[in-house]
Amino acid sequence: MIYLDHNATTAVAPEAVAAMHQALDQVWANPSSTHEPGQAARRLLATARAQVAQLLGCRGDELVFTSGATESNHTALLGALDPRRLAQAPQRRRLVLSAVEHPSMLALAQRLRAAGFPVDLIAVDAAGRLDLDQARALIGPDVALVSVMGANNETGVCMPLTELAAMAHAQGALLHVDATQRVGKSALRFAENGADLWSVSAHKLHGPKGIGALVIRKGLSWPSLFEGRQERARRGGTENLPGIVGFGAAAERAARTLDEDIAQMAALRQRFESGLHHLPAPAGTVHLYGAHAHRLANTTLVRFGSLSAERVLLALERAGVIASSGAACSAGGNQPSHVLLAMGASPQHALCGVRFSLGRDTTADDIDAAIEAIHRHVLPLLQAEAAEAARFAVTV
Repeated sequence: MIYLDHNATTAVAPEAVAAMHQALDQVWANPSSTHEPGQAARRLLATARAQVAQLLGCRGDELVFTSGATESNHTALLGALDPRRLAQAPQRRRLVLSAVEHPSMLALAQRLRAAGFPVDLIAVDAAGRLDLDQARALIGPDVALVSVMGANNETGVCMPLTELAAMAHAQGALLHVDATQRVGKSALRFAENGADLWSVSAHKLHGPKGIGALVIRKGLSWPSLFEGRQERARRGGTENLPGIVGFGAAAERAARTLDEDIAQMAALRQRFESGLHHLPAPAGTVHLYGAHAHRLANTTLVRFGSLSAERVLLALERAGVIASSGAACSAGGNQPSHVLLAMGASPQHALCGVRFSLGRDTTADDIDAAIEAIHRHVLPLLQAEAAEAARFAVTV
């Protein structure tokens, strides 16, 4: 199997498995307990916190462990509109997001809008780049929070975070970044881009599922989603110590080889896209989305004519190549990608995006085999579609 779906999830690193096994088997006490077994667990927790903070470029006391990026994102958005914050600034009731956020974020935004909170969406262009002029017009003194992805999960297009932070802060608003796709795939660090809050998830960087973090800038008081005294009273509930130490071990591994991993993924993506470019396909039928935008080093979103993503993915999986649909987060992939629709794609073409996302373990042989599989199993479908379209044109 050639696995090219790393933006969806990654295999758990051996270092993370070993750390989790230790926490499950030997250091299983409650980190809040004052006895020695509890303090041993607390020391493991502190080590993991330092490991994750080092990768993210934040302080350990800015880090709040959560169940994952979805919880972190909800804590950010709901916290911005918490009654305690609104009591201090009642005029700040509006949120500004990008039109290409993760479906869970857009669903939450829709719920907040139904509850009476204004939510505005910043458009993107045909390459998936954020419209900074519209962002500047939308971010005003009534905005509580601007929230954007660090990089889009479908296209890999990176957001202009420094510019957005400056716009938000000039109006007294805060910037939250869903950095889930950026961490482990770019050199971005929390302390360097002006963000106030960051969401991350361990399973995107070879850690376990069910654990993530919200980074809250030092000095910023933020309401908790779950009450309790854990995590400095910022996230109640007994800490998921096995998950946290697995996250820490994965973060330590990612930090150690980050530059090498990025360079390798960038070279392999170039190899892959060059292979796509040289396919003997009918002219104009292989379309790369965001090809000229600043993207993650590992992500390619491509459309093969008007072939549905489902049809292409089935053909590739039969050949042993695993990729994903650009609409995979929307109703099982049978709805048009909201990202491609926002980029101006037709509803038909918004069902055709196929995402290939590389990982640090991807090899040149994997890339060559994937191109060969596309040549053998997808190209004939594309040629048949083009021939049918030509026959139809002649008939008409």
